[in-house]
Amino acid sequence: MEKRFLSPQETINLTVTNGIKKAQLSIEQMVALGIFAGIYIGFGGFGSITIMQTMKNIDAGLMKFFGAMVFPVGLMLVVVCGAELFTGNNLMTFAFLKQEITFYALIRNWITVYFSNFAGSMILAYLIAKSGLLKDNVMNMAFSIAQSKISLSIAQAFVRGILCNILVVLAVLMAAASQDIISKIFSCWFPIMLFVLSGYEHSVANMFFLPLAKYGGFNMGWGDILLKNIIPVTLGNVVGGAIFVPLLYHIAYIKKREKTDEKIGLNV
Repeated sequence: MEKRFLSPQETINLTVTNGIKKAQLSIEQMVALGIFAGIYIGFGGFGSITIMQTMKNIDAGLMKFFGAMVFPVGLMLVVVCGAELFTGNNLMTFAFLKQEITFYALIRNWITVYFSNFAGSMILAYLIAKSGLLKDNVMNMAFSIAQSKISLSIAQAFVRGILCNILVVLAVLMAAASQDIISKIFSCWFPIMLFVLSGYEHSVANMFFLPLAKYGGFNMGWGDILLKNIIPVTLGNVVGGAIFVPLLYHIAYIKKREKTDEKIGLNV
């Protein structure tokens, strides 16, 4: 029977290779693909807002679930169409731990992609705000989401960021393991749906949600957006996606294998 997915070991090896490729991108490529990723995540975010404002008067749980069902289209676009997403690129830590890329190459990618994601998210938020679609119940829902995000304590935002990016990078790993487009779509859908439904915090998604509400007239400053949410959420995302998951899998699938190879004389 034909094998349709990679093993965990094969997936980690592929992730290392992908990390090397990402480190080798030019600044121009990272900026262009980073802007695309910010826009793609924003598309999913606005779709989520639209369905939630329809469901909010029926049941709060169903509202969250339907919103969570729509949001993952953003990562699907990133994975299938090709884009550079900061939270997914946290997996480049695998290549760094294996000493295949330098720390400079890692940070160069992260910083460039992060601010490009921010630019793409803000561009889409501005266009939607000017399109006439942000009105009535849709606007109220956007305001409600923004209020809930900037009302979090720094600690809450940080911890929710950790939990979020554990699921995001696992979705990216599952998509990497998948060998056909339908499998990649489902690999993106389930973990991302779960993080949205659970109420975790994603820095790039918030780069869309918060500016969208601000452009629509919600009373908050850029300081509130950055200090109360995006910065602590970003730090949490890095801990979850760039440290927790890669470090443990490195121990399980890379470091352990290297020691085994040494024992049997393969590493000479």
